[in-house]
Amino acid sequence: MKLNIVLVEPEIPQNTGNIVRTCAATGAKLHLVRPFGFQISDRYLKRAGLDYWDKLEIEEHDSFNEFLKKYNPNENNMFFVTSKGTHKYTEPDYSKMEEIFILFGKETKGLSEDIMKQYLDKTVRIPMIEGIRCLNLSNAVAIVTYEILRQTGFKNLKETSEKLM
Repeated sequence: MKLNIVLVEPEIPQNTGNIVRTCAATGAKLHLVRPFGFQISDRYLKRAGLDYWDKLEIEEHDSFNEFLKKYNPNENNMFFVTSKGTHKYTEPDYSKMEEIFILFGKETKGLSEDIMKQYLDKTVRIPMIEGIRCLNLSNAVAIVTYEILRQTGFKNLKETSEKLM
């Protein structure tokens, strides 16, 4: 199974750096969709991603429309994560999918409502208590990523730890 994490117009370099680490640790491909709220050379981004940049595959896209032209949501297993989603993130059966795209919007506004309405049946949400707007982006990416990996049996991931001395 190939997992793709897609950040649409990310704004906060530390979040993107943390997501770089999550992608590196899980083997997920990271897609970054412009415009960004930072420079790729931003020291906060590099610091949060530490030395993981060379351990993952990254693809950059000049716009969301360009991304959608290359990876059509109607031809790919694509899920749009939003607090307004119609399904819980645990509902899809990811174990039967060869390639999965999980899309996350920018920190301040999320994904465009037009996009969410167009792909309403592909929207997923992380349950939260009433009155809470959303989770931190890097936390949301980690939650959904590890649910997909759990459903697919953590294939290709190390499941045993080093023994403590």
